[in-house]
Amino acid sequence: MKKVHGVCPIAPAVFHDDGSLDLEGYRRCCDAMLKGGAQALALFGIAGEYYKFDREEEEALIPVTVEVCHANDAPAVISNTRHSTESATKWAKRIEASGADCMMLLPPFFLKPGAAEITRHVEAVCDAVSIPVMFQYAPEQTGVTIPPEALANLAARHQNLNYFKIECKPPGAYISRLTELLKGKQAEIFVGNAGFQMIEGFRRGAQGVMPGPSMFDVYRKIWDALESGNDAEAFRVHAKLNALLNHIRQNVEMIIHFEKRILQRRGLIESARCRSPQFRSDAVYDRLFDELYADLEPEFIR
Repeated sequence: MKKVHGVCPIAPAVFHDDGSLDLEGYRRCCDAMLKGGAQALALFGIAGEYYKFDREEEEALIPVTVEVCHANDAPAVISNTRHSTESATKWAKRIEASGADCMMLLPPFFLKPGAAEITRHVEAVCDAVSIPVMFQYAPEQTGVTIPPEALANLAARHQNLNYFKIECKPPGAYISRLTELLKGKQAEIFVGNAGFQMIEGFRRGAQGVMPGPSMFDVYRKIWDALESGNDAEAFRVHAKLNALLNHIRQNVEMIIHFEKRILQRRGLIESARCRSPQFRSDAVYDRLFDELYADLEPEFIR
């Protein structure tokens, strides 16, 4: 299995203007992202509108993602978002059989199951496969809170629970505590939440960032600067990125809307179509977006 490290964007949902899935457009976009600086891709993330696909579309997207990642010598991460333990274990085996290098696991959150049930769910899914598993901790989106001690206990019992995507607010102390608890285990932490705190996360031991798809090369520029010890360059670029993110990420549907606008503007997708229900912009949103985008655009690598 290929190790997941560095900049791993969430793969976008690419649609035609009529709202149908643009599978070839998706393939081209993913290929361009990987050739332009992304070090891995994750399919069915929250920023990838996983909740708007039907089963046939999911089945079509998985092999394309694995194929394009492996063609670029990059790991493919496929997220398992099923809410029942029975369906999640079946889907886990489907993900493993696809050749994915890692399965991200979003815990069930509808009707807010208790800690014991979430633990049973995670353990059953980890036991169902041998590939590495990444646990996604996103309490703002799911409403489910889990202490770092619980995640460390799960990692101690399951050797394939090797990655954690942390996107609580604030994430810093949580990352530090989890890093301390995981000491001695082959486990790595990724920063979520669009990489708002990727510099702090790096300083606390995070090994990667999982942002949205449209500015993959900007994140890579920041990540490379951090790894080379050039903090001044990392701060400079990150400040411009965060100015734009602060505007476009006022909720999840809003950042999806503008991420697609950026992908389209950069020539990576033909249509910026989002499936409904969706965020609707207006002239004020758009003008501020244009101003902040113009300031960040010189940082694009391609």
